[in-house]
Amino acid sequence: MPELKKFQSQITFIYLPDIQPAIDFFEGILGLEMMDDQGWAKIYRAAGDSYIGAVSGEKAFKKYQDDSAVLITFCVDDVPAWYEYLKSKGVKILREMQDRPDNQVRCFFIEGPGGYSFEIQEFMNPEKAKIFHK
Repeated sequence: MPELKKFQSQITFIYLPDIQPAIDFFEGILGLEMMDDQGWAKIYRAAGDSYIGAVSGEKAFKKYQDDSAVLITFCVDDVPAWYEYLKSKGVKILREMQDRPDNQVRCFFIEGPGGYSFEIQEFMNPEKAKIFHK
């Protein structure tokens, strides 16, 4: 492999038939900051150098699918607080909060815009938390 520079950041794009629910969700509920507004695409900072983009269907590289196999995970330090907050905002809970001893995480799953699944997760293993909780 040739000597290449390391990746500078990472963006995950989700494709939607209507971008407004993503704006409402990312800005209004999750409180993410929009970093780039391209009109038909919006890019939000998720954490550090990690971003999530929402793309309206008419100009998308990929087409929206009713049943996406994508899971987007946000790592947090207080899963119970996020669980209560998102429930209070009326966000649909797909799987209740649970501790997973097999991989030492606490998590729950929600439905986001366009039916995409999101996981809110906390690493309970201190060594893993050092990596994913910044």
